[in-house]
Amino acid sequence: MQRVTAQLVAGLLAAVLSLLSEQSWADGGGGPSLSERVIWAVNAGGEAHVDVHGIHFRKDPLEGKIGKASDYGMRLPILRSSPEDQILYQTERYNEDTFGYDVPIREEGEYILVMKYAEVYFAQSQQKVFDVRLNGHVVVKDLDIFDRVGHSTAHDEIVPFSIKKGKLSVQGEVSTFNGKLTVEFVKGYYDNPKVCALYVMKGTLDDVPKLQPHPGLEKPDIEDEDEEEDSEGGEEGGKKKVSAGSKRVQSGPRTPNPYAADNSSLMFPILVAFGVFIPTLFCLCRL
Repeated sequence: MQRVTAQLVAGLLAAVLSLLSEQSWADGGGGPSLSERVIWAVNAGGEAHVDVHGIHFRKDPLEGKIGKASDYGMRLPILRSSPEDQILYQTERYNEDTFGYDVPIREEGEYILVMKYAEVYFAQSQQKVFDVRLNGHVVVKDLDIFDRVGHSTAHDEIVPFSIKKGKLSVQGEVSTFNGKLTVEFVKGYYDNPKVCALYVMKGTLDDVPKLQPHPGLEKPDIEDEDEEEDSEGGEEGGKKKVSAGSKRVQSGPRTPNPYAADNSSLMFPILVAFGVFIPTLFCLCRL
């Protein structure tokens, strides 16, 4: 009897502790912090760094093994990046051939690969273009950093993927997963592939920190605006709505509608014809 009572007490205690743990989880913001979700992070071509979100970027493990490290971007301020984290976009690793990093992943779940870039050398597009592969899957095609954001401007490529039951799923493709994620930067026709920094975290796209807005890339929000303009074709007071995305921007004064011109000149020959036809018909009837 005492044993049964002890088991019931232990069960009740476990249930209470579980409820308290769940409540604490909810009160604490719904789980681990961003830095705790990151399982692997590297500052390519640079030293170790802790960013403003608490993510610990380790020193580049490829140093002295493959490719070349560059700190050419150190002389430039990087737009869209906080001053504390510009170092993540100012250093880089590049190679004259395809190269990459291996990331060990031991748990199943939803993951995000974040790759950081900034073009600090070329001043026009089509100078450096390359692909990115994830375990053989092309996840970024023809990446032209300057074409995306311009010069000395931070740009993040974000790739969600999942690992379940020994399978890697990314962008609709599935392959066998053996515990190692291989991120490759593929040599293309234009210059050499590179990366400034990268990390892998558990979570979804909503969990990834966003870069600061780029004024030059923002588009005016005109999707919800409608413009009314006079309809053509002779309908008095007729109106039609034209969406802002398809409206025409006219230069100079409005051109008169040739189809809305006075058509009275066309009525004269018709009236003459009727004037001749009716008397002729009347005369024929008298005969």
